[in-house]
Amino acid sequence: MKRKAILSFILVLAMLFTSAFPVSAAKTTQLATVAADDFINRFTSFFENIADRIVELWNQIDIFFEVKSEGVQNTKNVNAIHMLKSVTDTIGDSFIITTDDGKVIVIDGGMTSETDYFLEYLRQATGERKPHIDAWFLTHPHDDHCEVFLNVIENYGDALTFDKVYVNFAPIDFYSDTDEEADRILHDYARLQPLFEEKEQVLYEGDILNVGTAKFTVLYSFDSAFAGCNDSSLVFRMELGGKSVMFTGDSGVKSGQKILKNWGNSDMLKSDICKMAHHGQGGCDRDFYEAVSPEICLWPTPSWVWDNRNGNLQTLEVRAWMEELGVQKNYVAKDGSQLILL
Repeated sequence: MKRKAILSFILVLAMLFTSAFPVSAAKTTQLATVAADDFINRFTSFFENIADRIVELWNQIDIFFEVKSEGVQNTKNVNAIHMLKSVTDTIGDSFIITTDDGKVIVIDGGMTSETDYFLEYLRQATGERKPHIDAWFLTHPHDDHCEVFLNVIENYGDALTFDKVYVNFAPIDFYSDTDEEADRILHDYARLQPLFEEKEQVLYEGDILNVGTAKFTVLYSFDSAFAGCNDSSLVFRMELGGKSVMFTGDSGVKSGQKILKNWGNSDMLKSDICKMAHHGQGGCDRDFYEAVSPEICLWPTPSWVWDNRNGNLQTLEVRAWMEELGVQKNYVAKDGSQLILL
């Protein structure tokens, strides 16, 4: 709407300007008409670009004041998890983690429409106008998890820097006949990969990596035996500040059961905090959550999913599980961006 209003205003001014210089009838030949059409197209394109830029700047200013009004805490050099809200009450995962030794970690990021909010929030949370991310994890190729990363790579290259992106995606055409969204993300990722391929690292089950004082243990990675993209989600356990946090992506029952089978006899499942799988609906089953047995749950969940407003989700059942398992605190994205100090 903003773009249309600005563009209309500019085009009215352009029409008034050009009407002041009428073209002689003798010169209205076919060639002149073609040239005029070309001029009009170029003229319109030029001012469309200006309108786009004005709208972009307006949105950035709007987002700046929105984030500022939220009082986002600068946690650089503090062990903390920020779970970002959705600015459009849509589905999505977006986490920013800071450590006591100054590291910054991002998990997923959300949809394209969340990019400006993500970037401004990141600036506020780190106190840096051009933040540096030490590690960026992409759990699986769905738009509500990967689009911010891809948009930053393609259109916001000067907004931040990063050292590593950690993934384990399916082969590029794995979802070509089953999941249009995942197929598109995989092809976009492959198209942009030359811009960051030296920073990419593929993770596998059992891998352990340290990002400053944060330790990550990978419990699950892509398994070609599972056709669904959600069941390809990276699942890992983070240890930071004396706390353990389970990050589950959009894992489903199948991947959750495989984790239970492979790790059930270890001490790696029990975690103080659990990021709810698939936004807390239709993800891992109760057995998985019983093994994790968290005290705190993180719900990257919009209001319509939290309330099961459409009537076709499992959210209310999963919420009941957590209550029965004795979860002490739920942080929910529908209530705004959340800060968890570790």
